[in-house]
Amino acid sequence: MKAYVLTESGPRLTECPDPTPRPHELLIGVRAAGLNRVDLAMIRGHVHGGAGGVGAALGVEWAGEVLAMGAEAQGFQVGQRVMCAGAGGFAERAVVDAGRVFAVPDGLPFAQAAALPVALQTMHDAVVTNGQLRAGQTVLVQGASSGVGLMAMLIAKLMGARWVAGSSTNPARRARLHEFGADLAVDSRDPAWVSQVLAATDGQGVDVLIDQVSGPLARQNMLATRVCGRIVNVGRLGGAQGEFDFDLHALRRIAYVGVTFRTRSRAEVRAVTEAAQAALWEPLVAGKLGLPIDRVFPLDDVEAALAHMSADKHFGKIVLTMA
Repeated sequence: MKAYVLTESGPRLTECPDPTPRPHELLIGVRAAGLNRVDLAMIRGHVHGGAGGVGAALGVEWAGEVLAMGAEAQGFQVGQRVMCAGAGGFAERAVVDAGRVFAVPDGLPFAQAAALPVALQTMHDAVVTNGQLRAGQTVLVQGASSGVGLMAMLIAKLMGARWVAGSSTNPARRARLHEFGADLAVDSRDPAWVSQVLAATDGQGVDVLIDQVSGPLARQNMLATRVCGRIVNVGRLGGAQGEFDFDLHALRRIAYVGVTFRTRSRAEVRAVTEAAQAALWEPLVAGKLGLPIDRVFPLDDVEAALAHMSADKHFGKIVLTMA
Protein backbone atom coordinates (compact mmCIF):
# COMPACT_ATOMS: atom_id res chain seq x y z
CA MET A 1 0.00 0.00 0.00
CA LYS A 2 0.98 3.65 -0.35
CA ALA A 3 1.64 5.53 2.90
CA TYR A 4 3.29 8.74 4.16
CA VAL A 5 5.93 7.37 6.52
CA LEU A 6 8.51 9.01 8.79
CA THR A 7 11.95 7.67 7.86
CA GLU A 8 15.43 8.36 9.26
CA SER A 9 15.86 11.00 6.54
CA GLY A 10 12.43 12.56 7.06
CA PRO A 11 8.87 11.83 5.95
CA ARG A 12 8.18 10.44 2.50
CA LEU A 13 5.42 8.83 0.49
CA THR A 14 6.35 5.20 -0.08
CA GLU A 15 5.07 1.70 -0.66
CA CYS A 16 4.90 -0.49 2.43
CA PRO A 17 3.15 -3.69 3.57
CA ASP A 18 -0.49 -3.60 4.62
CA PRO A 19 -0.89 -3.50 8.41
CA THR A 20 -2.37 -6.53 10.17
CA PRO A 21 -5.09 -5.95 12.77
CA ARG A 22 -4.51 -7.29 16.27
CA PRO A 23 -7.41 -9.09 17.99
CA HIS A 24 -9.02 -5.85 19.26
CA GLU A 25 -8.50 -3.90 16.03
CA LEU A 26 -10.17 -3.21 12.68
CA LEU A 27 -8.39 -2.95 9.35
CA ILE A 28 -9.75 0.08 7.51
CA GLY A 29 -9.52 0.86 3.82
CA VAL A 30 -8.85 4.58 4.15
CA ARG A 31 -10.81 6.84 1.85
CA ALA A 32 -9.99 10.23 3.40
CA ALA A 33 -7.85 11.57 6.26
CA GLY A 34 -8.05 14.81 8.20
CA LEU A 35 -5.00 16.95 8.95
CA ASN A 36 -4.30 18.22 12.46
CA ARG A 37 -1.62 20.48 13.91
CA VAL A 38 -0.08 17.54 15.71
CA ASP A 39 0.85 16.18 12.25
CA LEU A 40 3.29 19.08 11.84
CA ALA A 41 5.07 18.05 15.03
CA MET A 42 5.10 14.40 14.04
CA ILE A 43 6.78 15.06 10.69
CA ARG A 44 9.59 16.64 12.75
CA GLY A 45 10.01 13.38 14.65
CA HIS A 46 7.86 13.96 17.72
CA VAL A 47 5.59 11.18 18.92
CA HIS A 48 2.02 11.71 20.08
CA GLY A 49 1.14 9.03 22.59
CA GLY A 50 1.32 5.80 20.62
CA ALA A 51 1.39 7.58 17.24
CA GLY A 52 4.40 8.65 15.22
CA GLY A 53 8.09 7.86 15.34
CA VAL A 54 10.51 6.56 12.73
CA GLY A 55 8.95 3.84 10.60
CA ALA A 56 5.38 4.85 11.34
CA ALA A 57 2.78 6.12 8.91
CA LEU A 58 1.60 9.58 9.92
CA GLY A 59 -1.97 10.89 10.31
CA VAL A 60 -4.26 10.68 13.36
CA GLU A 61 -7.81 10.67 11.96
CA TRP A 62 -9.48 9.13 8.95
CA ALA A 63 -12.61 7.62 7.44
CA GLY A 64 -13.11 4.58 5.26
CA GLU A 65 -14.54 1.07 5.09
CA VAL A 66 -13.92 -1.94 7.33
CA LEU A 67 -11.84 -4.52 5.43
CA ALA A 68 -11.19 -7.02 8.23
CA MET A 69 -11.81 -7.48 11.94
CA GLY A 70 -9.69 -8.91 14.72
CA ALA A 71 -11.12 -11.86 16.63
CA GLU A 72 -12.09 -9.70 19.63
CA ALA A 73 -13.37 -6.66 17.70
CA GLN A 74 -17.11 -6.21 18.02
CA GLY A 75 -19.86 -3.85 16.95
CA PHE A 76 -18.90 -3.50 13.28
CA GLN A 77 -19.00 -5.53 10.09
CA VAL A 78 -16.88 -5.82 6.95
CA GLY A 79 -17.83 -3.18 4.41
CA GLN A 80 -19.22 -0.76 7.01
CA ARG A 81 -18.40 2.95 6.62
CA VAL A 82 -16.53 4.23 9.67
CA MET A 83 -14.45 7.14 10.97
CA CYS A 84 -11.88 7.08 13.73
CA ALA A 85 -8.94 8.64 15.52
CA GLY A 86 -5.77 6.62 15.89
CA ALA A 87 -2.40 6.29 14.18
CA GLY A 88 -1.28 5.80 10.59
CA GLY A 89 -4.16 7.43 8.70
CA PHE A 90 -2.07 8.95 5.88
CA ALA A 91 -2.15 5.61 4.10
CA GLU A 92 -4.36 3.47 1.91
CA ARG A 93 -4.98 1.10 4.84
CA ALA A 94 -4.76 1.55 8.60
CA VAL A 95 -5.58 -0.37 11.77
CA VAL A 96 -7.40 1.04 14.78
CA ASP A 97 -8.74 -0.11 18.14
CA ALA A 98 -12.39 -0.99 17.58
CA GLY A 99 -13.29 1.01 20.69
CA ARG A 100 -12.22 4.25 18.99
CA VAL A 101 -14.46 3.94 15.94
CA PHE A 102 -17.65 5.81 14.99
CA ALA A 103 -20.02 4.63 12.30
CA VAL A 104 -20.36 7.18 9.48
CA PRO A 105 -23.94 8.51 9.20
CA ASP A 106 -25.71 7.66 5.95
CA GLY A 107 -25.11 10.25 3.27
CA LEU A 108 -22.07 11.85 4.93
CA PRO A 109 -19.17 11.96 2.41
CA PHE A 110 -15.88 10.42 3.49
CA ALA A 111 -14.07 13.77 3.23
CA GLN A 112 -16.53 15.32 5.68
CA ALA A 113 -16.40 12.30 7.98
CA ALA A 114 -12.59 12.32 8.11
CA ALA A 115 -12.67 15.85 9.52
CA LEU A 116 -14.71 14.92 12.59
CA PRO A 117 -13.31 12.19 14.90
CA VAL A 118 -10.56 14.16 16.68
CA ALA A 119 -12.79 17.21 17.14
CA LEU A 120 -15.78 15.22 18.39
CA GLN A 121 -13.82 13.23 20.95
CA THR A 122 -11.49 16.01 22.09
CA MET A 123 -14.13 18.65 22.57
CA HIS A 124 -16.87 16.54 24.10
CA ASP A 125 -14.25 15.45 26.62
CA ALA A 126 -13.09 19.05 27.18
CA VAL A 127 -16.40 20.91 27.20
CA VAL A 128 -18.72 18.37 28.81
CA THR A 129 -16.67 15.83 30.78
CA ASN A 130 -13.88 18.06 32.11
CA GLY A 131 -15.48 21.47 31.62
CA GLN A 132 -18.64 20.18 33.32
CA LEU A 133 -20.74 22.56 31.22
CA ARG A 134 -24.35 22.85 32.31
CA ALA A 135 -27.29 24.31 30.43
CA GLY A 136 -27.51 28.05 30.91
CA GLN A 137 -23.78 28.57 31.50
CA THR A 138 -21.27 30.62 29.51
CA VAL A 139 -18.24 29.44 27.54
CA LEU A 140 -15.13 30.97 25.95
CA VAL A 141 -13.03 29.03 23.43
CA GLN A 142 -9.48 30.28 22.89
CA GLY A 143 -8.26 29.39 19.39
CA ALA A 144 -11.81 28.97 18.13
CA SER A 145 -11.18 29.10 14.38
CA SER A 146 -9.45 25.69 14.23
CA GLY A 147 -11.53 22.62 13.48
CA VAL A 148 -11.53 21.52 17.12
CA GLY A 149 -12.27 25.09 18.23
CA LEU A 150 -15.29 25.35 15.97
CA MET A 151 -16.49 21.99 17.26
CA ALA A 152 -16.11 23.20 20.86
CA MET A 153 -18.50 26.07 20.19
CA LEU A 154 -20.98 23.84 18.38
CA ILE A 155 -20.97 21.33 21.24
CA ALA A 156 -21.32 24.09 23.83
CA LYS A 157 -24.42 25.47 22.14
CA LEU A 158 -25.80 21.97 21.61
CA MET A 159 -25.42 21.29 25.35
CA GLY A 160 -27.38 24.38 26.25
CA ALA A 161 -24.79 27.10 26.81
CA ARG A 162 -26.67 30.39 26.87
CA TRP A 163 -23.69 32.42 25.61
CA VAL A 164 -20.50 31.44 23.79
CA ALA A 165 -17.41 33.46 22.86
CA GLY A 166 -14.53 32.48 20.60
CA SER A 167 -11.13 34.01 19.91
CA SER A 168 -9.10 34.27 16.73
CA THR A 169 -6.21 36.58 15.89
CA ASN A 170 -7.13 36.49 12.19
CA PRO A 171 -9.82 39.09 11.28
CA ALA A 172 -11.34 37.08 8.43
CA ARG A 173 -11.62 33.91 10.48
CA ARG A 174 -12.83 35.83 13.51
CA ALA A 175 -15.66 37.29 11.41
CA ARG A 176 -16.94 33.78 10.69
CA LEU A 177 -17.07 32.47 14.24
CA HIS A 178 -20.73 33.48 14.62
CA GLU A 179 -21.58 30.85 11.98
CA PHE A 180 -20.55 28.20 14.52
CA GLY A 181 -22.27 29.54 17.60
CA ALA A 182 -20.15 32.47 18.80
CA ASP A 183 -22.17 35.29 20.35
CA LEU A 184 -18.94 37.28 20.72
CA ALA A 185 -15.69 37.02 18.75
CA VAL A 186 -12.54 38.50 20.29
CA ASP A 187 -8.91 39.02 19.30
CA SER A 188 -6.74 37.62 22.09
CA ARG A 189 -3.93 40.02 21.08
CA ASP A 190 -6.19 42.98 21.85
CA PRO A 191 -5.63 44.08 25.48
CA ALA A 192 -9.36 44.88 25.68
CA TRP A 193 -10.58 41.33 25.05
CA VAL A 194 -10.96 40.49 28.75
CA SER A 195 -13.04 43.64 29.29
CA GLN A 196 -15.23 42.64 26.34
CA VAL A 197 -15.90 39.22 27.87
CA LEU A 198 -16.58 40.68 31.31
CA ALA A 199 -18.95 43.27 29.87
CA ALA A 200 -20.92 40.52 28.13
CA THR A 201 -21.15 38.40 31.31
CA ASP A 202 -22.27 41.11 33.76
CA GLY A 203 -18.74 41.46 35.08
CA GLN A 204 -18.60 37.83 36.23
CA GLY A 205 -16.55 36.08 33.54
CA VAL A 206 -17.33 32.79 31.84
CA ASP A 207 -18.23 29.55 33.59
CA VAL A 208 -16.02 27.43 31.31
CA LEU A 209 -12.95 28.46 29.32
CA ILE A 210 -11.53 26.02 26.76
CA ASP A 211 -7.90 27.01 26.18
CA GLN A 212 -6.04 25.92 23.07
CA VAL A 213 -3.49 28.76 23.21
CA SER A 214 -2.02 28.82 26.77
CA GLY A 215 1.45 30.44 26.97
CA PRO A 216 1.04 34.20 27.46
CA LEU A 217 -2.73 34.05 28.03
CA ALA A 218 -2.72 32.26 31.39
CA ARG A 219 -3.34 35.36 33.54
CA GLN A 220 -5.85 36.94 31.16
CA ASN A 221 -7.76 33.66 30.96
CA MET A 222 -8.19 33.62 34.73
CA LEU A 223 -9.38 37.24 34.70
CA ALA A 224 -11.99 36.25 32.09
CA THR A 225 -13.22 33.23 34.13
CA ARG A 226 -15.75 33.64 36.92
CA VAL A 227 -15.08 32.80 40.56
CA CYS A 228 -15.27 28.99 40.87
CA GLY A 229 -15.23 28.63 37.09
CA ARG A 230 -13.25 26.04 35.14
CA ILE A 231 -10.37 26.35 32.67
CA VAL A 232 -9.63 23.29 30.55
CA ASN A 233 -6.17 23.31 29.00
CA VAL A 234 -6.49 21.47 25.68
CA GLY A 235 -3.66 22.94 23.59
CA ARG A 236 -0.60 25.13 23.73
CA LEU A 237 -0.45 26.87 20.37
CA GLY A 238 0.84 30.06 22.02
CA GLY A 239 3.55 28.28 24.00
CA ALA A 240 3.94 25.43 26.46
CA GLN A 241 5.15 27.72 29.25
CA GLY A 242 4.13 31.10 30.63
CA GLU A 243 3.80 33.17 33.78
CA PHE A 244 1.15 31.83 36.15
CA ASP A 245 -0.41 34.11 38.78
CA PHE A 246 -0.97 31.74 41.69
CA ASP A 247 -2.60 34.40 43.85
CA LEU A 248 -5.15 35.25 41.15
CA HIS A 249 -5.81 31.53 40.69
CA ALA A 250 -6.52 31.18 44.41
CA LEU A 251 -8.61 34.35 44.62
CA ARG A 252 -10.89 33.23 41.82
CA ARG A 253 -10.91 29.63 43.06
CA ILE A 254 -10.65 28.36 39.49
CA ALA A 255 -10.48 24.65 38.71
CA TYR A 256 -7.64 24.40 36.17
CA VAL A 257 -7.76 21.06 34.32
CA GLY A 258 -5.23 19.71 31.85
CA VAL A 259 -6.30 17.13 29.25
CA THR A 260 -4.50 15.05 26.64
CA PHE A 261 -4.93 11.67 24.98
CA ARG A 262 -1.20 10.96 25.13
CA THR A 263 -1.21 9.49 28.65
CA ARG A 264 -4.60 7.79 28.56
CA SER A 265 -4.92 4.04 28.58
CA ARG A 266 -6.86 2.16 25.91
CA ALA A 267 -9.76 1.80 28.33
CA GLU A 268 -9.76 5.54 29.06
CA VAL A 269 -9.75 6.46 25.37
CA ARG A 270 -12.56 4.00 24.73
CA ALA A 271 -14.56 5.67 27.51
CA VAL A 272 -14.03 9.09 25.90
CA THR A 273 -15.17 7.73 22.54
CA GLU A 274 -18.21 6.03 24.04
CA ALA A 275 -19.28 9.19 25.89
CA ALA A 276 -18.92 11.31 22.76
CA GLN A 277 -20.92 8.86 20.67
CA ALA A 278 -23.70 8.61 23.24
CA ALA A 279 -24.12 12.38 23.47
CA LEU A 280 -23.40 13.43 19.89
CA TRP A 281 -24.62 10.67 17.58
CA GLU A 282 -28.14 12.01 17.06
CA PRO A 283 -26.97 15.61 16.39
CA LEU A 284 -24.32 14.22 14.06
CA VAL A 285 -26.92 12.28 12.07
CA ALA A 286 -29.08 15.41 11.97
CA GLY A 287 -26.21 17.40 10.44
CA LYS A 288 -25.73 19.72 13.40
CA LEU A 289 -22.02 19.03 13.97
CA GLY A 290 -20.31 19.37 10.59
CA LEU A 291 -17.06 21.25 10.04
CA PRO A 292 -16.10 23.36 7.01
CA ILE A 293 -13.58 21.83 4.61
CA ASP A 294 -10.95 24.38 3.61
CA ARG A 295 -9.20 22.31 0.91
CA VAL A 296 -8.96 18.71 -0.26
CA PHE A 297 -5.67 17.25 -1.55
CA PRO A 298 -4.92 13.79 -2.98
CA LEU A 299 -2.54 11.63 -0.93
CA ASP A 300 0.13 12.17 -3.58
CA ASP A 301 0.09 15.86 -2.64
CA VAL A 302 0.37 15.29 1.11
CA GLU A 303 3.37 17.61 1.42
CA ALA A 304 1.43 20.43 -0.25
CA ALA A 305 -1.41 19.81 2.20
CA LEU A 306 0.96 20.02 5.17
CA ALA A 307 2.52 23.19 3.76
CA HIS A 308 -0.97 24.67 3.48
CA MET A 309 -1.54 23.89 7.15
CA SER A 310 1.85 25.35 8.10
CA ALA A 311 0.93 28.61 6.37
CA ASP A 312 -1.94 28.95 8.87
CA LYS A 313 -4.31 30.60 6.42
CA HIS A 314 -7.01 27.95 6.38
CA PHE A 315 -10.43 28.00 8.05
CA GLY A 316 -11.74 24.64 9.15
CA LYS A 317 -10.24 21.35 8.02
CA ILE A 318 -7.72 20.24 5.42
CA VAL A 319 -8.39 16.73 4.09
CA LEU A 320 -6.45 14.12 2.10
CA THR A 321 -8.26 11.68 -0.20
CA MET A 322 -6.85 8.29 -1.15
CA ALA A 323 -8.58 7.80 -4.51
